[in-house]
Amino acid sequence: MSKYPTQYNQALGGWTFGPGVPAPRLPYRIGRIFFRMSLGTFWHLRIINRHYEPTSGSALYISNHQSFLDPPLMSLALRRPMNYMARDSLFHNPLFRLMISSVNAFPVKRSTADTGALKEALRRLKAGGQLVLFPEGTRTTDGRVGEFLPGVAMLAQRAADCVIPTVIEGAFESWPKTRPFPLPGRVLVMYAKPMPREQVQEMKGDELIAVVRGKIIQMQAELRRIMGKPELKY
Repeated sequence: MSKYPTQYNQALGGWTFGPGVPAPRLPYRIGRIFFRMSLGTFWHLRIINRHYEPTSGSALYISNHQSFLDPPLMSLALRRPMNYMARDSLFHNPLFRLMISSVNAFPVKRSTADTGALKEALRRLKAGGQLVLFPEGTRTTDGRVGEFLPGVAMLAQRAADCVIPTVIEGAFESWPKTRPFPLPGRVLVMYAKPMPREQVQEMKGDELIAVVRGKIIQMQAELRRIMGKPELKY
């Protein structure tokens, strides 16, 4: 096997999966195909370790946040559907609300303890789904991984069968939050080996957050070496 495998989990080859594993709805399938074609054309994409996607059970992906397009970037190569927390202001426009809701997004109020959003995230995980969190709460301003907001450990320890640290690298240079439109570029996405429930639950909340954030920073440094970019200082 290559040091940086890119193939998907061969047990997830179709559109339907085992008992208790939600399958992607038609709008989600269409959206995934659209983003694969559009982002794959505009950016040079490479997805590493997507074979780590679990065949069953709930999975919480914890990712850094570099650009507006991080939700499709981190999930377009996965076979099982993803669920997304999106800031509530994106749901104000009825047409856009319909569009993002059809691909499994649900609203969360930023800069506050949104218990409703946390309950919905717990519900989707307990139903056997996959969920991504961007625990920095906003896009990076310098490419570095920021501090994590509270709530990550609670979701991981109460409802997830596994936790998968995820890194997106290159999207910040192509589309930082200060730029209105993206530029062509090279983007890599890497998944870590899933952390099983037993490992996650034996840690204290602060310890779990530190371990996951440290893993993401380590993976980011590895991707930057692959891309020939200097390591970021923390």
